[in-house]
Amino acid sequence: MHITIPLAIAGLLAVGISIIGTFYILSPERVMGGFGLKLPSPDPDTRAWLRLKGIRDIGSGLVVLTLMLTTDPRTVGIALLALSFIAFGDMCNVLLSGGPKSTAISVHGVTCTLMIVVGLFLIHVF
Repeated sequence: MHITIPLAIAGLLAVGISIIGTFYILSPERVMGGFGLKLPSPDPDTRAWLRLKGIRDIGSGLVVLTLMLTTDPRTVGIALLALSFIAFGDMCNVLLSGGPKSTAISVHGVTCTLMIVVGLFLIHVF
């Protein structure tokens, strides 16, 4: 597969979200503050729920990386478009929960937008 700028960005997004997911598994309290929600209590049940976010993030990154290695850029773009729903949902969750609008938009909204734009480039809409 020929690496283009959109594919390189897709790869960076995939690696980035996988790294963030790893932090959620290893040390969720350390990264939770950047999500945009009030920090939950540090009990074992809360840590288990935060690890689920980490597993989801790593899985999302692995989907994109696997498709980059096994299929065409158009399929990677379609996957990015589908996975952008997660970032959009995270943004909505922060906003609906009274979290900082600046974090909701700058973290989750920008990620969602980037995923959509890159996805559209990869499926050759732009």
